[in-house]
Amino acid sequence: MLVGVTLARRGLSSFEVGGVAAALLAGIALASVLVARYADRLGRRRTYAGLLVVMAGAGTVFALSGSLPALLVAALTGTVSTDVVESGPFTSLEQAMLPRAAADTAPARLFATYNTIATATGSLGALAAGGPTLLHTGSARWLLAFPLVAALALPLALGISPAVEEPAAPGERPRLHRSLPTVRQLAALFALDSFGGGFVPQTLIAFLLAKRYGASAETIGAVFFGIGVLQAISFQLAGRLAGRIGLVRTMVFTHLPSNLLLAAIVLAPNLETAIALLLARHLLSQMDVPARQALVITVVEPDERTAAAAYTNAARYATRPLGSLLSGAVAGASLGAPFAIAGALKTAYDLVLYALFGRRLP
Repeated sequence: MLVGVTLARRGLSSFEVGGVAAALLAGIALASVLVARYADRLGRRRTYAGLLVVMAGAGTVFALSGSLPALLVAALTGTVSTDVVESGPFTSLEQAMLPRAAADTAPARLFATYNTIATATGSLGALAAGGPTLLHTGSARWLLAFPLVAALALPLALGISPAVEEPAAPGERPRLHRSLPTVRQLAALFALDSFGGGFVPQTLIAFLLAKRYGASAETIGAVFFGIGVLQAISFQLAGRLAGRIGLVRTMVFTHLPSNLLLAAIVLAPNLETAIALLLARHLLSQMDVPARQALVITVVEPDERTAAAAYTNAARYATRPLGSLLSGAVAGASLGAPFAIAGALKTAYDLVLYALFGRRLP
């Protein structure tokens, strides 16, 4: 939130801000690929610590510099995340390390707790960033929180148990071996899902509520806070549901109805109905996240986990901006069209996922 406000205050044009936003996503995808290729060779803890150091530098640039080239370089490091739940290279490493750190915990429940904590703390951060003192009288130097957080996290990263490491495979052996075909299929499907999600960014949802239904800024803020609370609840429900019906079924059976709710939002006759549909949609739409993360690390060998998580995450980040780009053009013709397109693409993802893996994978 503060990154966007800071860029606006520094007088960057809409095109320049869009370029920085695109560089953020491109950097996350690139950093995820680098993690896939080199993290297990360098060591997961060491790589994580290195990413924290880079994040400190990138955050300092955003806090102190108004130079567009400097901001683009900082964004391309991939360490300034646009998402509190799935934060690019950090998430890829965490997905690989968590199952080894808590080997006795079912993966679905493990990732449910992990995402709940991320959502709760991220919501608090957004609430603090959205406070009137910061947004109306605050300084860009609040972004120095990036190096501060990195400094606090660095000793924790280095102090993680060595049990999270996975010995590097022999040099002639690729990081993905037995599971390569499965990971390729999953990456393609996740890319389709993310592409569909790109059609309905939060900015478009807020725009719809304000323009079509006359929602105030305060109402929209309360709605998004409620969405964060419901997402945290949904993660815990997903962990329990996956233990009963399996990972793929949890992903599909919760995601599919959420897509129908998404498409129905634009048909709501009034603001209250639109908000109810939106909240119901977000209670279901994120239940696939812990199940998806657990699925990726479950269907591959232990020494493939870092690469599998990183490549599938990179695929998601690579396609989401394309959806957002097309969404703006489509919304100009019809404000409801992006919601219908997103619902259709995400429904196709669910159906293909179940057709390919509903019987093959857990």
